[in-house]
This record gives sequence, structure tokens and C-alpha cells, in this order.
Amino acid sequence: MNLETSPPPAETLGVLETAALLRELTAGLIGVEDFDAALSALARITRDALAGVSWCGFTALRAGEPAGVAASDAPLAGLDDLSYGPDTPAMEAIRRREMVGAENLDAESRWPDWTPRARELGVHGVISAPVDIDEQVIGAVNLYAGESDVLSTGHQLTAMLLAEHAGLLLAAVRERERRAALVGEQDAALLADGVIGHAVGVIMTQRGCPAEDALEVLRSAASSLSIPLREVAERLVSTVSRPRDN
Repeated sequence: MNLETSPPPAETLGVLETAALLRELTAGLIGVEDFDAALSALARITRDALAGVSWCGFTALRAGEPAGVAASDAPLAGLDDLSYGPDTPAMEAIRRREMVGAENLDAESRWPDWTPRARELGVHGVISAPVDIDEQVIGAVNLYAGESDVLSTGHQLTAMLLAEHAGLLLAAVRERERRAALVGEQDAALLADGVIGHAVGVIMTQRGCPAEDALEVLRSAASSLSIPLREVAERLVSTVSRPRDN
């Protein structure tokens, strides 16, 4: 029995491509604790995963903090920052809270300062989609094409799904970043404690390890013995301070 096969329609390929991108983003960002590193990874993964997209950038506005910018390729980083003011695709997308774009920048009259520079860098098409991250951070993911009329409605749909997924992933990164900072503050407070700091110093000397690892050794011992961390530290300091019998 002969079964005739035919290639799947372009729409199906677009769905599969988008699904693959979202999986790659999840895998690439799931363990990241640094927000700026996550933005850079997102830009690189997106550029590599989407046909027709030559470069990718991200513009992030953070309350009370400097703007965050990431680019898949360093020469184009300036297109995603705030040096052109509000008249850029990214800032318009953030301001209007909706996707904006241009299939052919050679015929584009919007963004009068930004567009000529984009064309000089070889960008001839753009899609910017707003990304909601958390109460403190909003942004836009920016897809750039090196040729005119390459970015299609399929790319627009992908940009919408990408923005939604990226918002969830980046919110999780922000939360991990906050937790890591809190743990760091707690560790600093513990190391400032005389007895615990002394015990950490003993372990560092014995094992040749950094303070963070030495503190983890104390925590592990406290957990195994089911006694407070400070008591473990006191016992260790008492033991090493005890005069040796001649």
C-alpha cells in the first residue's frame, strides 16, 4: 500500500518552530538567577531559533534602576537602548502596550532618528512586542530582519507568544535573583556573628574552601545533628580551642 506524503503547510511549520523556541527558552532560562544574563540568553536563543530573524534585542525599563538592554549581536545593541528617546519601536510598544512593527524600514517614516541608524546597521524590518514581567519591570522584545518584507504575520504571532512566555520566565528569574540576594544578606549576617564567623574560618583553613562553602558545611552539620547552627559553631570552636595534651 502506497501512502503519498506531502510537506506540512507553512502554518504548521510556524507552529512547530514557535513551540521549539519556547522550549529552548524554558531550558535556557530555568536555572538563571541574573536578570541581565537572562535577557542576553533570550536574545541569542530567539535569534538562532527563528527563520527570517537576523537579530534580536530586548529593552527593559526597571523602576528606580537603569534600563536593561540586551542584544544578540553587540553592534546592534544601541537600537534597543534609550538613546533615541521615546521614538523607537521598542518604546512605542511599551508605551502603547501593543505590538508594533514595520516590514520595510526603507519606506518607514516613523521613528525619524532611530530608523536611519537601523538601516545603516543593515536592519530592514522590525517587530517589537511588549513584555510584562512584574510590578517593577516592563519591556519589549525586538525582532530584526536583514531583508525587507521578510517578517510575516507568522512572525507577529510568534512575537506575541514569545512576549507572553518571556514575561513568565523573566519574572521567575527576578524572583530567583531576589531570593539569592536575600540569602546573601543572611549569609553576611551569619558571617558577622563572632562564633559562626570563627567556625567558618576554621573550616576554610582545614578544607581550603571559600566562606560560602564553609558556611554550607556548618549548615549541613546542623541539619544532620538537628541542632542550631550557632551551637554547631560553638562546639567546633571549642574543640579547636581546647589545649592539646602534651
